[in-house]
Amino acid sequence: MDAQRMDTWAAGMEDKPGALAEKLEALAGGGVNLEFVIARRSPDRPGAGVVFVTPVKGAKQIAAAKKAGFTKSAALHAVRIEGTDKQGRGASITRELAENGINLRGLSAAAIGRKFVAHIALDNTADAAKAIRVLKKL
Repeated sequence: MDAQRMDTWAAGMEDKPGALAEKLEALAGGGVNLEFVIARRSPDRPGAGVVFVTPVKGAKQIAAAKKAGFTKSAALHAVRIEGTDKQGRGASITRELAENGINLRGLSAAAIGRKFVAHIALDNTADAAKAIRVLKKL
């Protein structure tokens, strides 16, 4: 199983048709090849939404992201996990993290074919580093 730290980029957007497409088109036009996207409405701000993406790498991609209103999140500490999919994998990963005192802020995962990819969000850099150490032992 592979686990690595990932920077998360976020941008606000209007809650209207086409707003997400505009954000993603701006990134694509800047050469960004996204692996992970989460977009949702902001329940505390009617008419607004937020989109989170990763990865954004290199000067050209960073410039495109900033131009589209994205900023690298200082509050989201994400770890990307990839491995062979098998029944109960999510349960074993989350149990191992819990037994090591790691509280998750969030988790998103998908299995495609024989592989899975998960992104976990943690509260701080220390928790992210600890999670990586724990996950690499699995």
